[in-house]
Amino acid sequence: MKQLAEHQLVQFVRTNIYYLLAAIAAGPIWLAADAFANAVGTNNDEAVAAAATACLIICIFMGRHFGQLWASKYKTISNEVLITLSVITFGSIVFLFVHAEYLNEDYGPLNLLLYWVPFLLSGLSLGMLIKLARSVTQNQLKEARVAAEHNKSELHLLQSQLSPHFLFNTLNNLYGLSLTQHERIPPLLLKLSDLLRYSVYEANEVFVPLKDELIYIHNYIEFEKIRIGDRLVLTTNFEEITSSDMKIAPMLLIVFIENAFKHSKNTADEKIYISIELKTWEDLILFSIRNSHDKREKEISVVEKHSGFGLASVNKRLELLYPHEHELAIKNEETVYQVVLRLKTR
Repeated sequence: MKQLAEHQLVQFVRTNIYYLLAAIAAGPIWLAADAFANAVGTNNDEAVAAAATACLIICIFMGRHFGQLWASKYKTISNEVLITLSVITFGSIVFLFVHAEYLNEDYGPLNLLLYWVPFLLSGLSLGMLIKLARSVTQNQLKEARVAAEHNKSELHLLQSQLSPHFLFNTLNNLYGLSLTQHERIPPLLLKLSDLLRYSVYEANEVFVPLKDELIYIHNYIEFEKIRIGDRLVLTTNFEEITSSDMKIAPMLLIVFIENAFKHSKNTADEKIYISIELKTWEDLILFSIRNSHDKREKEISVVEKHSGFGLASVNKRLELLYPHEHELAIKNEETVYQVVLRLKTR
């Protein structure tokens, strides 16, 4: 019963909010009008103040109605319109006080007209200004919500595509090994199951603990060690992370690591050289990876064909999740490909 009464009260306030605000504002407006009437020496100043208060409130409501019509006709409200209404409102009020000394000396029709016209005009323009400013604010909030929902949907889409993309590349590698080195397939399948378990079940959040992401990266590196064998010369320097408070977007760094192995695999050199580092400093994550590669045009086209989605998606995710909070530098030299990423922790 109490909750029903509270709900009805809230609904009443929402429905009649403007009338309640008008009733609350009527008191201060009457006092100001009465003081003004006393200053200019008007007869029956209390009645004049009451009439002025009623007229001003009516004008404000009429201005709100005109503002509603304006907002309905013109979906986009320019800043010039708001500035013009502000100038009219402020100018009318200033004119009233400046004109007060002339009104005190002469109550002729012209002076009365010069008093009431700006007085009523100030109410109309103020009402329109309030309505249009509120309409602009509502439109901005609506656009922000739509943009946020769009970004959220786009982010979920990108994340949902990461696992299939990784699986597609991995199955291609497994197929090649099954033809030449089939004895490596069983341990690779075991590692692959661990990787897919994380990417499918544990990486659905927008941000995950960095320590969990590093476990996934270590599993991926072990997977690649088994696949590549003695040809790989790998150097890693990962800072030990024990706290779950430091978070990162899931499967963000793995795209660069996966790409490094692809670049290196396409070299004609006997050895594949990869160096990976990850450090944290205050609220920053510093990630760096270098790998050997061959910059010949033919081999670059092969790499781009298979890794373009991963690099494109990680750039888009960085823009969505770390706006103005990340720095990504990619250096593509003749025999070395390097990525340096700095971003804020979550």
